[in-house]
Amino acid sequence: MQTSTDRILTTHVGSMPRPQVVVDQLFAQDRGQAYDQAEFDRVMRQGVREVAAKQVAAGVDVISDGEMSKISYATYIRHRFTGFEIDEVPRATPKDLDDFPAYKQRLADAGGTPKYHRPVLREAIAIKDLSPLEKDIANLLAAKTAAGAREAFMNSASPGVIAVFQPNEYYPDDEQFLAALAEVMKVEYEKITQAGLILQVDCPDLAMGRHIRFRDVDTATFKKAAQAQVEALNYALENVPADRARMHLCWGNYEGPHHHDVDLREIIDIVLSAKPQAVQFEGANPRHQHEWQIWAEADIPDDKILIPGTLDTTTNFVEHPELVAQRIERFSGIVGKERVIAGTDCGFGTFAGFGTVHPDIAYAKLQSLAEGARIASARLWN
Repeated sequence: MQTSTDRILTTHVGSMPRPQVVVDQLFAQDRGQAYDQAEFDRVMRQGVREVAAKQVAAGVDVISDGEMSKISYATYIRHRFTGFEIDEVPRATPKDLDDFPAYKQRLADAGGTPKYHRPVLREAIAIKDLSPLEKDIANLLAAKTAAGAREAFMNSASPGVIAVFQPNEYYPDDEQFLAALAEVMKVEYEKITQAGLILQVDCPDLAMGRHIRFRDVDTATFKKAAQAQVEALNYALENVPADRARMHLCWGNYEGPHHHDVDLREIIDIVLSAKPQAVQFEGANPRHQHEWQIWAEADIPDDKILIPGTLDTTTNFVEHPELVAQRIERFSGIVGKERVIAGTDCGFGTFAGFGTVHPDIAYAKLQSLAEGARIASARLWN
C-alpha cells in the first residue's frame, strides 16, 4: 500500500455513480431477465475504463472500479456463491428513521429505498462461479493502466456485513454462518491481492449493524457480535499481508438523523483489532465529524494508516478545499502526515441506480478533495 511520503495521497470508499447503461444491465441480471453476457461484459469493461479515467482526472491517487459490476456492496455475493435465494423477506429498517416515520416515507417516495433483490441463505455456502471476480480484476487492472493511476483498490464484502444483513435460514447459529462466509470470502480476498490490487473490505456491520440488526439489544451484546465478525475477517485475511488491505467503517450512507449511531468510542478497540493496515471511516458528516478527538485519544498501533472521510457523501455541497485541508491536518497531528490518506465518508453509488449526490457533483467533490490535499501537503511538508 502506497503511503504519503512526500504529499498527502487521495482516495475514496469505492462506489461511484453508474451510467444508466450499466444500471440497466445490472438490474436485468439481478432480476433474472434475459440479457446477453457478452454485451454485459462489454458494458462493464467500458464503464470501469470511464470511471477510472474520471477519477484520475479529478485528482484521485488510489482509484477503484467504481463497483460498476455490483448492484450493491454486499448482495453481489449471491452471483458468486451457492446457497442464496432471492425473496421478499421483511427488511430491518434503521432505528433512527423509525423515530421519524414521515421522513422515512419521504425517503421511500423519493426512491431512497433499495430496489434490488435481497438474498436469503437457504443452503450451504460454497463457491459457485469465480469468473465475475476474475473479470472485475482484469477490468480494473486494464483501466488502471489506461488511466495512468498510481494505485488501485477493489471492494469486497466482509463476512460480517454479509452475515448481518443477509438472513440466514440454513446454519444453526451466527458462528457457523460467519465461519462458512469466511471460507469463501478468503478466496476472493486472496485473488484480489495476488493480482496486485489493494483489497478493501467493507465493514458497515461494525457500526451500522448496531442500529439495524442489533437495534433491540444492549451494547454489550452488539460488541460481542462485532468482535466475532472481526475474528472471522482476520481468519479470512490470514494469507493477505496487512499492508495489502484496508477496511471501511460505516454508520450508513444515507441522509437521516443518525441519532442512534453507536459511538466510535464503543467500537474503536474492536476496529483496531482487525488485520487491515488502513482504516477508512466517516469524518466529515455532522454526526461523526467530532470523533477526531476519539482517534486522538485512542491507542492506535504504530503501523496503522488512517483514511478519514474529508467529504460528506450524502450532500451536494462541494466542500471548500480549505476545509478538506483542515480535516487532513487534524488527523496528521494525531498519527503523523505519513500515515494519513485523504478519503471520503462513504461511496457515491452505494446502490446501483440511486445516489443522493448528483454524478457531476460527485466528481466536483473529488476535485475539491485533491485540491485540499495539495493545500495540506504544502503546509505539512513546508
